This record gives sequence, structure tokens and C-alpha cells, in this order.
Amino acid sequence: MCRPSDQNKRLSSDRLSWPSRAAIGLIWLYRHSLSLVMGRACRYAPTCSDYTEQAIRRFGFWAGGWLGLSRILRCNPWGASGFDPVPEVLPETASWYLPWRYGRWTGGHIPKEQRLD
Repeated sequence: MCRPSDQNKRLSSDRLSWPSRAAIGLIWLYRHSLSLVMGRACRYAPTCSDYTEQAIRRFGFWAGGWLGLSRILRCNPWGASGFDPVPEVLPETASWYLPWRYGRWTGGHIPKEQRLD
């Protein structure tokens, strides 16, 4: 069983699991194909694909994937915008069997001075 402090350790690229590597590979494919067609405008900095890759590298496939999903779903015309880096630690209330608690589903955590909306 993982201790909470173990969850928040950064993962180096040589310690990534194969699902993490596969997800990062899919992000790379998206950046070099579909993203070029759709345009490179994003409401957030860093971009949603970069944010998801950083989250997977930092927290692993499961937690990082949920963080990335919450960010992608926030990226819509009614969502927030601005500077939104990957959090340094996971929320205390999150655990593997409550994965939706990993994500930041609204833009309320972004300070007003860093928002673009």
C-alpha cells in the first residue's frame, strides 16, 4: 500500500509505467497531427496537452490522467482561463478508488490576477 507521501513524489522518465508511456506517446501524436489542424490556441498556460503530460510524469497514469481529464473538460467557452500549472501535491481527499477527487473541475483555484476571462 502506498503512503500519501509516496503519491506526491515526482516520477522520472525511466520509472514511468507502460500505460504512462503509452499516454505520453498519444499526446505526442496529438501534438504533431490533430493539433496542427485544429490550431494551437489554448485558453490556459501551459496548454492542455502539456499540462496532461506533466501531470502523468509527476503523479503517474491514474492520478495524472484524471488531472489532465479535468483540465481538458474545463477548456471550453464557459470555462476559466489563465495560468494554471500542475499542482505540486495531490489533494488530501483523493485516492485511487475516488479518482474524480484528483481533478480540479472548475477554475476557482486560479487567482484573479492570473485569469484571462
